[in-house]
Amino acid sequence: MKIAFYGSSLVSAYWNGAATYYRGLLRALATKGYDITFYEPDVYDRQKHRDIDPPDWCKVVVYDGTIEALKAAASEAAEADIVVKASGVGFEDDLLLEEVLRNARTQALKIFWDVDAPATLAELTGCSDHPLRRALAEIDLVLTYGGGDPVVTAYRSVGAADCVPIYNALDPQTHHPVPEEGRFTADLAFLGNRLPDREARVEHFFLEPAFRLPDRNFLLGGSGWQDKPMSANVRYIGHVPTRDHNAFNVTPMAVLNISRASMAENGFSPATRVFEAAGAGACLITDYWEGIELFLKPGDEVLVARDGQDVAALVAALSRRSAQEIGQRARMRVLAEHTYVNRAEVVDKIFRARLGARMEAAE
Repeated sequence: MKIAFYGSSLVSAYWNGAATYYRGLLRALATKGYDITFYEPDVYDRQKHRDIDPPDWCKVVVYDGTIEALKAAASEAAEADIVVKASGVGFEDDLLLEEVLRNARTQALKIFWDVDAPATLAELTGCSDHPLRRALAEIDLVLTYGGGDPVVTAYRSVGAADCVPIYNALDPQTHHPVPEEGRFTADLAFLGNRLPDREARVEHFFLEPAFRLPDRNFLLGGSGWQDKPMSANVRYIGHVPTRDHNAFNVTPMAVLNISRASMAENGFSPATRVFEAAGAGACLITDYWEGIELFLKPGDEVLVARDGQDVAALVAALSRRSAQEIGQRARMRVLAEHTYVNRAEVVDKIFRARLGARMEAAE
């Protein structure tokens, strides 16, 4: 079966948090016999910051950031059995959705894959004439990378025929234990770009604990923090390329996950970093969000903090040995239950069941 997948980028994680998710899921689906083509626009300098070469398990089509090129790429949806338009492609998303749906064959399975459901739903609920809301009547299924029942209910309330969460997961081929590297030494490390709906939470869950624990070392990675006031025990290292993420995760005593505000409020939305860190065997401290126990056991496989004071207390009480034990238990859990192979099994069953039912109805 042929899949035409329209997303932000497969070959570049530059300002593209969905890259790991796309790579893990599509590689796992390719092993099940799917012929996948990924269409991505050449915008935001992502092609200048590629961190992988085009893979052998998926054809990658990069089109210019122009209306003409977009329409040409969308016309190729006509050749696919399954057509996927992801959220947040980054160039004329509304027009791309319109063109993809216009070109898709009647019998093709048409999917909107939302990699930021809380943000998308906030737009839809506030605008009855939103292009996506109008298009839901033509879309067979909405898939999301998180959200649980609250997102499913919300999508159905705005007109989606159905919605199924396909959670983030671990790709053991890319995220795994590696030797420690001295440049990432710290008691607690956080990696994340500076974003408007994350900054206040980074202040609260990372910078505040650093101020509270002047005798501990903190490491901050990610783009945009260079002018942010921080205590002297915080070392800022800027952008950390994906090839260094494993070393960044395994070297500090613990690493911190801080959900974006919308994700934390919605719950059931584990970030990719949760599984990346666990896959490398890191001891993870995360802010609290509803549903975390579905993925890792609090206090045993992950440490959970409700505020900055909790983070400071957890770091102060943690030892290298106990941190390593927590990290190993987390790694065993995600390898058993939360890999992209596990997720692809779910997606494959959905695709085959829906296409099968469509073929039977057409006979």
